[in-house]
Order: sequence, then structure tokens, then C-alpha cells
Amino acid sequence: MEGRLFTFLGAIGGHGQTWIILSHLALTVIIVFVVARMATKKIQLVPTGTQNVMETYLQGVVSIGEDSMGKENARIYMPLIATLGFVIFVSNMMGVIPGFESVTGNINFTLALALIVFVYYNYIGIKKNGFINYFAHFMGPVKALAPLMFPIEIISHISRIISLSFRLFGSVKGDDMFLMVLLMLVPWIAPLPGFFLLTAFGFLQSFIFMILTYVYIAGSVMMAEEDH
Repeated sequence: MEGRLFTFLGAIGGHGQTWIILSHLALTVIIVFVVARMATKKIQLVPTGTQNVMETYLQGVVSIGEDSMGKENARIYMPLIATLGFVIFVSNMMGVIPGFESVTGNINFTLALALIVFVYYNYIGIKKNGFINYFAHFMGPVKALAPLMFPIEIISHISRIISLSFRLFGSVKGDDMFLMVLLMLVPWIAPLPGFFLLTAFGFLQSFIFMILTYVYIAGSVMMAEEDH
């Protein structure tokens, strides 16, 4: 078995890698839906409890994208980015709890998230600017350098898939291995600072993924503003 020596869900359905990933992915999705349901079940003018926490989170997501594309555009693309960030955060936090596995520690899942971002920002860019104008922007401002600039831009965009997926996967997988070794070597009380550190890393990786997604979307939809 890869990763942890023991998981609660693995004890139920076996420790096969496919079952471990799918079961923890299902648990992550259930938690996200339950929290979303709790926040919207009884919406109040003066928010309290879960609604207050989620509204604060959504306002924070908008503020993340405000610098790269303005507040109005940040609100438009907030649903996708807030959902991605929340799923990543819940998954990261699940990996900190002994007996559970983080699905963001699996390259297949992080690659799927990166592909969602890649396909979406290119689709939005083509939709906003037109197919020809969108890819013409890849050729740069100097026509003579277009044969050089175009393949460089294509490689740059494809590398974003690798960057998004491997950054998240590598960080979470490394945290999981660090936690596993820590729990094997020292008593339960001693690793508490390590738990706090891994929790902070979970926050940080969610934030990085969201801000990079905002930057990529901003670069694809604001070409007209750049030209002006």
C-alpha cells in the first residue's frame, strides 16, 4: 500500500489504491456539499454560523482576484475558483488527520484539477476574444518574431498544467510522508507543532492554486485591455 499504513476507509473496503482514492474523494465531496448546504439552508440578512464563515470565504476569494482582473471580473469567475479552493482545502485538511488520506496527494486528481483550469481559461479566452484573435495574441507584438514566439507561448501554456498539478501533488504528498514518519518516530504529543505546520501548508496550497487560476483567467480574457 502506498502512503499511509492505515486508513479508516481502507479498513472498510480494503487498502487498494483505487478504493482509497475514490472513497476519500467521495468523502471530500460529501463534506463540501454538507458545508454548502448548512451555509445556504437558512440565509439571513445578518449572517451567523456557517453562513458567516462561507460569506467571509467568498469575499476573500473575490479579493484574491481583485488585483489581477478587477472586482467585477473577480466576482464573475469566483464560483469556479471558490469551489476548487474549497475542495482542495478540505482534501488537504483530511490528510492532516491520522487515519485519512488526502486525494490531493494523488497525481491523477491534481492533474484533473489542472486540466479543468487549463480547458476553462482557454475556452473563456476564445469565447471573449474570438478564436483567431486569441491565438494571434500568442505571436507577440512583433510579427517578425511570430514563428519563435508562438511555439514558446504554446509550451508555456502547456507547462501550466504541469506546474499546477505537480506543485499541489508534491507539496501534499511530501506533507503526508513527513506526518507518517513523524508519527512513527515520536509520541502523539510531540508531533503537535508538525500538525499546525501542515495545516498552514494546506491553507497555503489552496491559496496558491486559486490565485494562479485567477491570473491565468485574467491573462486570457483581458487581452483587449492589454492591447489598449
